[in-house]
Amino acid sequence: MSVAHSSADAEAAARLISFGMRPKLLPGRDVVYGELVRRYGEDSAFKQLTHAVAAGLGLLVLEVSAQAGAVLAATDESIFEIKMDSYARQSKIRERRDTEKVLHGLIHLATAALGYPRPDDLANDTYIGRVSVEQVDGVVREACRILDERAAGAETNSDPLADAPELEQAWRAYARRPAAAATKDGRLASDTTRGMVARALRFLAEQGFLVQVSAEQGGTYRTTPRYQVQVRELAADAAFDELLALGVVSVGGGSGTLRAAASDTL
Repeated sequence: MSVAHSSADAEAAARLISFGMRPKLLPGRDVVYGELVRRYGEDSAFKQLTHAVAAGLGLLVLEVSAQAGAVLAATDESIFEIKMDSYARQSKIRERRDTEKVLHGLIHLATAALGYPRPDDLANDTYIGRVSVEQVDGVVREACRILDERAAGAETNSDPLADAPELEQAWRAYARRPAAAATKDGRLASDTTRGMVARALRFLAEQGFLVQVSAEQGGTYRTTPRYQVQVRELAADAAFDELLALGVVSVGGGSGTLRAAASDTL
């Protein structure tokens, strides 16, 4: 039996979605937003309507909660989808386009793995991870070192194998780039690996996934509930498991602060 929805219901569902597209706004800071989140959790018909409106816009509702708000993801070919092609083109990297995309994807993958290295971290809604530019760069560079040793042991040639896993296709391109170099005005050069990482973390902060807490280690950030929801989706990706399996991420104590296994040597 279908449920009849009024235009006011449809408007409310659309408004909830619009709140979700303002990533830095949380339900606790807006009375209307908070009420819509409560209604979503209590009214199954309204929940279904919200999902239907989102689907019509090319969006998927990942979660709606008081902590994270309405967390949305764009479906394939949605006008709201942020394509890695466009993201990568904004940088000054001179690699081939396909390699360039993987480089940026690898940075985002390492950030997620460093923020939530254990399944329990993703399952615990109160868990807060910390990541920094130097830590993320350290994780990727350590992954490059391990993959280099793996390739040498397999007596491969100096070029990435076309049929190799995604991580192995990008490691040499990342490893040969300098970690850091200053521009004439003293800023971190954008075409260095730490410059790339800094841009990625700023982007995630703009999307409400991270919050900068200090300028230490090139910029240190804490994770947010919105990011936890997103990483839960990412954790189903084989590349995420592959990076964790390399053993380059470790937990640095009970405080929730994480470190890269080899970042102290950089």
